[in-house]
Amino acid sequence: MSISQTIRDFITLSIQSGGWMEMDRLYLENRVIAMVGEDSLAKAEVREVTESAVDLVEQLLIKAENNKVITDLQAEKDILEAQLMDLMTPPPSVVNAYFAQYYSKDPEQATDYFFHLSRANDYIRTREIARNIIFPAETEYGDLEITINLSKPEKDPKQIAAERQAVKVDYPKCMLCMENEGYKGRLNYPARTNHRIIRMNLDGESWGFQYSPYAYYDEHCIILSEEHRPMKITRATFQRLLKIIEVLPHYFVGSNADLPIVGGSILSHDHYQGGRHVFPMAVAEMERTFELKDYPTIQAGIVKWPMSVIRLQGKSQKDLVKASNMIFEKWQSYSDVKLQIVARSEDGTPHHTITPIARRKNDLFEMDLVLRDNNVSEEFPDGIFHPHPDVQHIKKENIGLIEVMGLAVLPPRLKSELKEVERYLLDEENTIADYHMKWANQLKNDNQITSENVTQIVQKAVGSVFARVLEDAGVFKRNAKGQSGFMRFIESL
Repeated sequence: MSISQTIRDFITLSIQSGGWMEMDRLYLENRVIAMVGEDSLAKAEVREVTESAVDLVEQLLIKAENNKVITDLQAEKDILEAQLMDLMTPPPSVVNAYFAQYYSKDPEQATDYFFHLSRANDYIRTREIARNIIFPAETEYGDLEITINLSKPEKDPKQIAAERQAVKVDYPKCMLCMENEGYKGRLNYPARTNHRIIRMNLDGESWGFQYSPYAYYDEHCIILSEEHRPMKITRATFQRLLKIIEVLPHYFVGSNADLPIVGGSILSHDHYQGGRHVFPMAVAEMERTFELKDYPTIQAGIVKWPMSVIRLQGKSQKDLVKASNMIFEKWQSYSDVKLQIVARSEDGTPHHTITPIARRKNDLFEMDLVLRDNNVSEEFPDGIFHPHPDVQHIKKENIGLIEVMGLAVLPPRLKSELKEVERYLLDEENTIADYHMKWANQLKNDNQITSENVTQIVQKAVGSVFARVLEDAGVFKRNAKGQSGFMRFIESL
């Protein structure tokens, strides 16, 4: 297909989905011609388009590179791609108006519209996400979800060198600021021209609703504060989480913890994550119930889960907020030295927080409170309640909200490393990493390994390691001593 036909087809799709009109065609053609470095547009027909916008943009990027508009640096391609996709996307005011119009009929229709738009204009990087390796892993806690994250492209040496030379800019302040909407991007900062944010009002504050470009699960969304301020778990956190699932009852929403080691990757900007995904923790049952005497309308219990989780259910948001905040405040000051659980250092530094998750269960509001402790010790300098050294060959990073709920986000290195483990198990030539050797030898001893079952054995073993990772992060261990300690905390409520 000629480049002129590609441009014309791309403009046709832009008119269909970007809020433009047929009388805008010439204007759009001239915009795209300039963006890809062409002088003019040869004869081409206006026709029904069968290719996707992503496929057409890929062809336009090749032409732009051939015309020396951009180089082969991925950052330059991403910037131009976002600019082209911006032509396929209505302005923020129009997107928000459509969202409100759909929402007046049904909240699901509103998110369906916005999710489809964010995929169609490639803000959600569907092709890159499809590269991820995903498999279930059966454990005593149910089927955990394992993801080897390959969606974010690795930077080549030229990209790294170019970023070093790039001028340092403090705008936007971070990748979660609203200033990202429409931002062109630069060599060391992602392009956001095709980015759109839905405005939300949460208890009188302005917040934004968007999808994650590199989604880890179904309809992975982010709800972010308009104000650039640090993450902080407070009573208002529980109010907002419940308000969000009132507004979007088909979604769950949760918050990362607000302390280093046990917190998420971005603690500098107040935000929550949600989506339309049923995580393993959501279907885990309460193995023990208890009463909160001051909150008779609230059902409470301990969840059968590798981490220490208290689940609250009730019809009253107000009571649920009060009960959640009471437990949070008790936990902030609670210590059990025999279990290495210490609320504060001698200098007053706090070590206790929670990871809260809210969802709807029919007519009930449900809040899971995951108890977190970020203390370190001489034996465990990375964190007492953090993946311990013997499992860090699989997962060394912080255990944030997504992992807490039972979805492992594992580093890209494991794609090749696990293949080498399989070769080692099959006694084939391999380059297995030293830090996998002890684990691999144990697998050899415990299994009859063949070429037909080796992948299944390794994947199941990865799932077992991830379950251990979560157990390490649990403050009250899954043994008699730990569970007795858990009940002592429950009795203090």
